[in-house]
Amino acid sequence: MTTKAAFSPEEWKAVLEGPPAAGMIVITAARGGMFRETIAMSKAYAEARAEHGDSELLDEIVAAKPQTDHTRYHSAEELREHGLKHLRDAVTLVDSKATTQERDDYRRFVLTLAGKVAAAHKEAGQSVSPAEAEAIQQITAALDTANS
Repeated sequence: MTTKAAFSPEEWKAVLEGPPAAGMIVITAARGGMFRETIAMSKAYAEARAEHGDSELLDEIVAAKPQTDHTRYHSAEELREHGLKHLRDAVTLVDSKATTQERDDYRRFVLTLAGKVAAAHKEAGQSVSPAEAEAIQQITAALDTANS
């Protein structure tokens, strides 16, 4: 089992930034619902903590306070661009140090979190707006970089 100790402090920070970056990408993809969507992101962490024991690496990730990039972005597009880079960097690090199962668990957690955030607020009568669906597709593509 891989633990936090396998990563340098900078690497661990990058791994921790991945999930909240995905959440922020989805939150900013469509207008409205920011409060509910932020709560949904917190609930995704709480639910993952409740599933404690399947992956020691994931247990350590969800037990830590979510790390976010505090850079001030000028637009949602700029936030998305940097967030997707954080995700690519994070999954590459996890892939290089952890088992394939742990990498898959990390990817699944990020995608579950993104899906819960997207579904937290209906836009135009849809549970997931087209902009949020597109954001999730971009997140999925970023997480698949380790498989390329």
